[in-house]
Order: sequence, then C-alpha cells, then structure tokens
Amino acid sequence: MISQIAQLLIETLFSVLVYLLLLRFYMQVLRAPFRNPIGEFVTTLTNCVVRPTRRVVPGLAGIDLSSLLLAWLAEAVKIALLNSLRGLAVMPLGSAVGLVLTVAAVELLRDSLYLLIGVVFIQVILSWVSPYNEVQTALNALTRPFYRMFQRFIPPIGSIDLSPLFVLLLAQVGLILVGGLGSAVVSLF
Repeated sequence: MISQIAQLLIETLFSVLVYLLLLRFYMQVLRAPFRNPIGEFVTTLTNCVVRPTRRVVPGLAGIDLSSLLLAWLAEAVKIALLNSLRGLAVMPLGSAVGLVLTVAAVELLRDSLYLLIGVVFIQVILSWVSPYNEVQTALNALTRPFYRMFQRFIPPIGSIDLSPLFVLLLAQVGLILVGGLGSAVVSLF
C-alpha cells in the first residue's frame, strides 16, 4: 500500500512538473504571449528551476533549451524512481542510464502530444463558451500552427472550423507511433 501511494505521488508530482516545463518551452517556441493567466502561472511555477539552469544551458536561436532539458531530466528521474519502486531487474549502470534517458525522450514526445490534445480541447471549449477570454490569445498561439496545416485544404463548413478534429486525429496517430517507438526502444536494451 505504501508503494502504491509513493508511485502515485511520484507520478503526479513529476508529471505536473514535466507538463509545466513543456508548456513553457512550447509557449516560447510558438511565441505565445506570457502576459496572461496561463503564462504567469507557468512562469511562476517553473522559474525556480529554469532560471538557475539557464546559467548553465544557454538558449539557441531564441529557444529556451533549459526548459526542455529540465523536462527531459524530470521525466528520466520519474522513470528511474518508478522502476526502483517496482523492483525491476537491475541492469549495468551504463545500460540503465541509457535506457532511462532514451525512454524519457520517447515519453517526452508522448507528453507533448497529450499536451497538444489538452490545449486543443481547452481552446475549442473556450472558443464556444468565452471566445474573448484573455487566455484565448495564448491558446490560439499554441494551436494556430497545427490548425493552419489543415485549414489550407479544408475550409470551414457553415462557419465551423473542423481543423481541431483533424489535429486531434493526427495527435492520436502520433501517440500510436510513439507507443510503437517506445516498445522498439525497450526491446533494443
């Protein structure tokens, strides 16, 4: 019972940290404004780990690599802690570190797709309920590049944009592919 509680706490705390760091990274990459409740929330919660890391890991072409690196490391620590709690077989240290870091990279892709799905759902619901909400600008900036891929080929039908449905479908296909990639990575070790 204690092990299950520990697994739940580790999974929850590290997943929240990973999603916040990924959201911060993607907000910078996609040039989403940070002057809104979402941006301020993400910045406030992640500054304590991102600011010190920026001194060591510089940005590249305006991209905050420290947020992405921290998300990757947090995912790796989560995987290592969960595996140690579950009592999985012990591997040589080099193989274990390589496996954990590689699986963490694959999990980061999966988390990115889940983040996209969540942002699309929230953006669509808010566009129906409160289209002029101050959060909409950040959500639109995060989803616009993905919607644009489909809006070129699929015009709105009766003033309803169907591109979020296709983005969700593409994200689901991506999740299937990432699941296969994860299985392939684990089988290599």
